[in-house]
Amino acid sequence: MASVTASTIPTNRRASNHPAPPAVDPPAAAEDGAGVTDGEANQPHTGSLARRMILIAAGWISILLLVGGVALDRTLTSLVTRQFDDQLDYSLNGMLGAAELVDGEVWFNRPLGDQRFLEPNSGFYYQISGKGHEDYRSRSLWDRRLEVNLDKDYREPHYYDSFQFADEPLRVVERTIRIPGSDTRWHFVVAEQRQELDEQIVSIRSILAWSFAVLGIGLFLMAGLQTWYGLSPLRRVRRAIVRIRTTGRNRVTDPLPLEVQPMVEELNALLEHSEKQAEEARRHAGNLAHALKTPLTVLTNAASAHSPDLDTTVLREAATMRRQVDHHLARARAVGRRAVGLARTNVMASADAVERAVARLYPDVRFDIDGSRTADVAIERQDLDEILGNLVENAAKYGGGSVFVTVDAEPGSEGCAIWVEDDGAGIPAVQREALFQRGARLDTEKPGTGLGLAIVRDVAEIYGGSVELGESEDLGGLLVKLVLPRVG
Repeated sequence: MASVTASTIPTNRRASNHPAPPAVDPPAAAEDGAGVTDGEANQPHTGSLARRMILIAAGWISILLLVGGVALDRTLTSLVTRQFDDQLDYSLNGMLGAAELVDGEVWFNRPLGDQRFLEPNSGFYYQISGKGHEDYRSRSLWDRRLEVNLDKDYREPHYYDSFQFADEPLRVVERTIRIPGSDTRWHFVVAEQRQELDEQIVSIRSILAWSFAVLGIGLFLMAGLQTWYGLSPLRRVRRAIVRIRTTGRNRVTDPLPLEVQPMVEELNALLEHSEKQAEEARRHAGNLAHALKTPLTVLTNAASAHSPDLDTTVLREAATMRRQVDHHLARARAVGRRAVGLARTNVMASADAVERAVARLYPDVRFDIDGSRTADVAIERQDLDEILGNLVENAAKYGGGSVFVTVDAEPGSEGCAIWVEDDGAGIPAVQREALFQRGARLDTEKPGTGLGLAIVRDVAEIYGGSVELGESEDLGGLLVKLVLPRVG
């Protein structure tokens, strides 16, 4: 049996004309990962993760401290002001309790308890005003009076700030009262200098500023420490990778937090996968070298002995070497493409392309392709084309003129089964396994290398699939059952 050549089935392969970059020995790196090459330093990145975390923490801390500071400042300022106003209200209630009407004027039937009302310019004042009446003022006002809007009517205590005295801001409480026996609306006013209140507010704000500054600095330091400590597992992973690169270690074995452990497990799996790939490549190279050694020895001996059948020997041994090279190249290409990642290929699209290509070589053969048109398998399109190309061409070459291809012949199964059947003489069961050996051919009269089924099995197994030979119930010839991992 022979495989379909590259000129028969298009595989969209394009070899690169650019030579591989020369290998550069990595510089020695310190245990802490300080040894970083210029190439690593110039790699594109999205910024520092630590800086991002610190900036986010700093932003939230600043916002929370600002909002909390303003809220606490307003709360404490309001509390101190309310206490100050309560003192004014206490004095106002004392005035109301001592006030009585004498000859149409308001007088106190007893002296007020606070002596500051008697001291001139003491900063604590009262005044009773009414339209058409002279103001009744505390002695502390001396020759001054409090400005009162007699048109206003305050049934409840009204608190406000007054700046009518230069360099002496006042806190004022005012209330309008009708004394029995009088039709006049009397305005009772108590005022106190704001200096004490303002000093308390300044003191509170100073304490808040220092407290929040110290709290902010502490939170910033804690955020930095948390970031440094929280990212320390990543630095340990980096140092472990540096050790892998410089000392030949092949795993990250350091104990790490649960959040980082999955990444380390994936890294170790990647390293294991790379080791398997490298080992497989070395094994292929060794197998190819061993396979080519005997033909080369035969050619060397024939040439040294000036053998008369040298041309025949060269052709025979060259064909042998070509079979070996084709086989190992097919495996190497499949392994390399599998390492790139999970592929997705529509089986029917590949089968249609193969049928068109093989039909040009065997125009008298009838091809029938049936089955699911949506079945996708986890294999590269080039490799699927090569597998189906070998199977379909073999069926056309050795069959009786009819080739059936059934896609997803066993729907619902875990793998996607592809059946390739012909109406030829078939193959006895005892000889089927031998066909998977490299160079094995049952019909030596037809051209071929005997690598078709060997390549098919090797490439299918690389992707986790399988190939089996059986007897076609419908056509009576050979049935090749190809099972590939399904996608979707």
